[in-house]
Amino acid sequence: MAEKPRILIVDDELIVIRSAERVLKAEGYDVEGALGGREAITKIEQNSYDLVFTDLKMPEVDGITLIRWIKKTKPSIGIVIITGYPSQDTIKEALELGIIDYVPKPFTPSVLLDVTERAAEWIKGRKPEKPEEKKVKEEFPPAMEAELERVIADLRRKQGALIPVLQRAQEIVGYLPPVVQKKISKGLNIPVAEVHSVVSFYSFFTMKPRGDHNIRVCLGTACYVKGIERVLSKITDALKINIGDTTENRKFSLEGVRCLGACGLAPVMVIDQETHGAMTPKKALEIIGQYEPAMLEAVSASEMEEMAEKEG
Repeated sequence: MAEKPRILIVDDELIVIRSAERVLKAEGYDVEGALGGREAITKIEQNSYDLVFTDLKMPEVDGITLIRWIKKTKPSIGIVIITGYPSQDTIKEALELGIIDYVPKPFTPSVLLDVTERAAEWIKGRKPEKPEEKKVKEEFPPAMEAELERVIADLRRKQGALIPVLQRAQEIVGYLPPVVQKKISKGLNIPVAEVHSVVSFYSFFTMKPRGDHNIRVCLGTACYVKGIERVLSKITDALKINIGDTTENRKFSLEGVRCLGACGLAPVMVIDQETHGAMTPKKALEIIGQYEPAMLEAVSASEMEEMAEKEG
């Protein structure tokens, strides 16, 4: 597979396809569109794709039918749902079929790119590692491993045990790396792909270690319209990390979320459990600087003055 995956966007609305193509092609992705499930099947039979983004409600061949067909005939393709109707039952069915993630309609460029990058990492993670690329196996203290095994044993016979086990595992370990997912998969006797799909789907699960303070930036429509991308850009520059990463000193982790339920305060940033509204680049850095004064010192006085002038 090439460095960036080849993507097929499936939707019965041309404007959705064009919007996704515009955002993803600007980032170097190889993207094509298909107007509905029937055209998608024809294209998939004739071409090779790494990822398929599909709507659910489409005439003739709907999204669930298309997903079932892909899983049966081209199981190596990763699948992401694009939908304005993410009902619990439909999402549950899609998760059971093994989707990677979903993008809500209407989507912002930031949300689409965030999901695409995580889906690309998921695809990359399934490739056999070359000997020189193998990482040192992650190990945990015996007490931590014993506690994880106890949790699995206590909950394994309960209906819907996966999410409660994942929640407890994340509390114990701090995050959910592949070795933990495999242990849970074996303990609950369910496919590791199903475990990974759930971990990828819910934003409160993480596959990377988190810092002492978790920064969540809302990438929803209301925040996007009010300039959250400028705020996010300044945060990533100052902390020298991207969404999904943790600073080298393990002080901060940065997440992009689809909605924080505080649209009236847009644009919004949350640090740990504290919500901060009406964010501007300068205000965001000042708030983060309360947790890490050295970070603010690294931002020159002229930069802060320039931000103040723009925001004034």
